[in-house]
Amino acid sequence: MTSPNTTAEALVGRKPWHRRARQALGHSIKLRLVLVFLLLALAMALIFIGAAQKAFSLGWREAARPLLMDYVDHLTSDITAGGQELPSIQRAQALTERLPITITLSGPQVNWASHPMQIRQDWQHDNAGSSTAQRETWGSDKNGQHLLQRNTLDGHRISFGINNEAFERRPRLVGYALIALLLLTLLAFLYVRRLLRPLDDIRAGAQRFGAGEFDQPIAVRHAHQPDELGQLAHTINTMGRDIHDMLDAKRALLLAISHELRSPLTRARLNTELLPESADIAPQRDALLRDLQEMARLITDLLESERLATRHATLQREPVALDALALEVMAELASRYPDAAAVVLHAAPGLPVLSLDAARIRLLLRNLLDNALRHSAEASLPPELHLRPNGQQGMVMEVRDHGPGVPEDQLPHLAEPFYRPDAARTRTRSGGGVGLGLYLCKLVAQAHGGRFEVHNAQPGLMVRVTL
Repeated sequence: MTSPNTTAEALVGRKPWHRRARQALGHSIKLRLVLVFLLLALAMALIFIGAAQKAFSLGWREAARPLLMDYVDHLTSDITAGGQELPSIQRAQALTERLPITITLSGPQVNWASHPMQIRQDWQHDNAGSSTAQRETWGSDKNGQHLLQRNTLDGHRISFGINNEAFERRPRLVGYALIALLLLTLLAFLYVRRLLRPLDDIRAGAQRFGAGEFDQPIAVRHAHQPDELGQLAHTINTMGRDIHDMLDAKRALLLAISHELRSPLTRARLNTELLPESADIAPQRDALLRDLQEMARLITDLLESERLATRHATLQREPVALDALALEVMAELASRYPDAAAVVLHAAPGLPVLSLDAARIRLLLRNLLDNALRHSAEASLPPELHLRPNGQQGMVMEVRDHGPGVPEDQLPHLAEPFYRPDAARTRTRSGGGVGLGLYLCKLVAQAHGGRFEVHNAQPGLMVRVTL
C-alpha cells in the first residue's frame, strides 16, 4: 500500500499539464512545426474571410440593394394584395413558412409578429426619438429601415428580417467542422512525424557511435536521392567509419607494440638473472630485475585494458566467493609488502557466491589493495577492505586507505589511463604506479555490468565497486 507521504510527494512532483505541454512544445520540433502550420492556416483563413467580407460589404450596396428593395416590395405586395387591402396575417404567415424570414406587422388595426421570441434588431424598432446614427444602423449599412421596412397607405408598417432559426437547424455542422480540423491536424502531425523520423534515427545512431557500437550504421532513406536529413545521416555514417578505423588502428598498433616488447623484455630478464650474484653487482641486478618486472606488468596491463575496452569483452564466468578470493590476494600482497601493515578485511556474514571472471576480479582486488598499501606508508591505520551484499544478487566492495587523499578537482580523472595525481599522493612507498591500475579496475567493473566510484574518505581515499 502506498504511504500518504509517498502520495503527497508524487502529487507535488507532478507538474501541471500546461507546464508539461509547454515543455513538450519547447523540446519537440514536430509539435512546433504543426503549430506553425495551424497558425499559418488560421491566419490565412481569417485574412481571406475578412477580405471577402470587406469586399462584399463595400460592393453589395451597388449590386444587391436594387434586387433586395425590389424583392421586399414584391413581398409587401403579396401581404397587402397589391396595396388594396389591409396586411394579411395569413399571407404573411405563409411567407414565413416558405422563406427563412421574419415579418412584423404593426399599425392601427393589425399587430402581429411571426417570431415574437426572437431578439429584434435596432433598425426594427421605432426609434423616432433616437439619434440619426442609431436609426441608421443595420450592420454596416446606414439605410436598413429604408431597405427592409415598408409603410402602407392605411398607416401600417411591415418589417422584414432574417429568421435565426434557419441558421440553427444544422448545429452539427460546427461539430463536423471541428472534427475535420482535428483530422487535418492529426494528418499534418503524422506527416511531419514521418518527415522528421530520420532525426530519431540520427540521434540513435550518434548514441551508438558514442558508445563504441559502429556495426550498425544510420539508415538513409532514398539513398540514391537523399534529402537534407539523408545527407546528414550519410555524413555521420562516414564520420563513424573514420572514427572506428582510427580506434582499430590505435588498438592494433598498441597491441602490436605490446606483443613485440615482450620478447626483448624476456631476453633482458634472462640475461639479468645470469649475472653473477656478487656483492658489488647484486644491488644493480636486483634493481634491474624490478624495473623489468614493472615493464612487464605495464605491458600486461596495456594488453588487458585493450581487451576490456571493447564493447564485447569476453568474460570467463564461474562461481566466485569474494571473501576467499580477497584472502588469497591479501596473502600475495603481504609477500610484496612485508613491512607494511596487513589489510583489514571486513566481510559481512552470508555473502552470496557470484558468477564472475575470477582472473579479472583478482586483478581488480590486487590493483585496489596495492594502490591502498602504496599510499598508506605514513598512515596511522592500515587499509580496509569491506565486503557486503547489495540485494540478493549483488555485492559492494570498498577499499579505503588512510593516506593523504586526493584533491577534489582531481577525483574525476583518477580512473583515466596514465593519469597520476600530483602533490602528496605521489610521494609513496614505491614512487607510485604508471596510472593504469584504477583504469583497469573501472574496466573490470564495467565489463561485469557494475559501477566504479572514487571518493575522499577524509583522511584517505575510498574506492567503491558495485557488482
